Amino acid sequence: MRATVIGAGLAGSEAAWQLARRGIEVTLYEMKPQKRSPAHVSDCFAELVCSNSLRSDELTNAVGLLKEEMRRLGSLIMECADAHRVPAGGALAVDREGFARAVTDRLCAHPNVTVVREEVERIPEGRVLIATGPLTQGAMAEEIGRLCPDTDLHFFDAVAPIVTLESVDMESAWFASRYDKGTADYVNCPMEKDEYISFVTELQGAEEAQLHGFEDSGVFEGCMPVEVMARRGLDTLRYGPLKPVGLRDPRTGREPYAVVQLRMDNAEGTLYNMVGFQTHLKFPEQRRVFSMIPALKNAEFVRYGVMHRNTYLNSPKLLDRYYRLRSDPRISFAGQMTGVEGYIESAASGMLAGMECARELLGQEPVNFPRETAIGALALYVSGGSVGDFQPMNINFGIISPLGYRVRGKRNKNAAISERSLGIVEDIKNRL
Repeated sequence: MRATVIGAGLAGSEAAWQLARRGIEVTLYEMKPQKRSPAHVSDCFAELVCSNSLRSDELTNAVGLLKEEMRRLGSLIMECADAHRVPAGGALAVDREGFARAVTDRLCAHPNVTVVREEVERIPEGRVLIATGPLTQGAMAEEIGRLCPDTDLHFFDAVAPIVTLESVDMESAWFASRYDKGTADYVNCPMEKDEYISFVTELQGAEEAQLHGFEDSGVFEGCMPVEVMARRGLDTLRYGPLKPVGLRDPRTGREPYAVVQLRMDNAEGTLYNMVGFQTHLKFPEQRRVFSMIPALKNAEFVRYGVMHRNTYLNSPKLLDRYYRLRSDPRISFAGQMTGVEGYIESAASGMLAGMECARELLGQEPVNFPRETAIGALALYVSGGSVGDFQPMNINFGIISPLGYRVRGKRNKNAAISERSLGIVEDIKNRL
């Protein structure tokens, strides 16, 4: 029994692993290094092109629940992420290079996986899972367009800059996590009121790189460029990524007016990314404006922010709960192109698609993950649970089935939902 997986990002890598570990012979196509999208620089699989954070690891957070479900079900992405984590308070962040190398090595070493390093221009015969990502272009994009006439949906995604830790002025910054939760993993760069106002004023008028078709309304809210947020009002950033709540400056004993946080980006702790600073400003403008942050006045930027166009399917019309194409069920999709948003959500879609594809090929009944689980709720939302215009979706407790009984306090309610979900996942795991 054979299957083809096209694309070795987070979704494609996870899908290939789930197929291979169930005895399916997998041909995994990856176009790098022969060809790269505008956002990719590494030859490794599962390259993280934006932040290195996989977000909260707590079970009172929906993405924390999704990660734990995946761990219990044998996720390659989660195994490699846990093995290459870097300090990030209550979040799971990874050394992006070590993580990607680990995923690549594990897949290349699996006896059921054959890796082909070339671009696929035509969808092959047989069982196929397409995980070419939201930057799919060229012949494959045309192939998908023929299969899916409603693919002309898109949003814009943005990447944050990375600076060297040694270039940060630690006389003007300090290490801490918000509310002193966990370990002191973030570099906090405070701004006084006058500094903040000057910074936002310059940011509002900074020169943007040209991007054909870009407009503020086309940006996905979860990856809103910092300059777009600044244009929404003087205090928008101060109530968003620059909020000072829970961060007390040890030099003054009080909360600053605004705080820019930096998060570790590699295991050595030499590189830090600017949290929430996705941008598509021109590179010289990024250096000019971001250097107005006192602690970053002499910052060395090893990567500037970039902006790119992401395309996704009209999945409620096109896909079923297994991420299969309704009009041609031999073809499945996975990853951001299905309309799931976020690293973990992409990997989760690949996990479900790979597991269900394997069971189909083996003549077994589908798992049918229920809406009480995060992995099932996400698939059911994407395949038809949205209302109105379909938009990319992060996992959240709002799309998971409610408890059916009252629990006092939001955190307690979320914890109860997670406990129920993990019980279901354990039952599923015992049946697989």
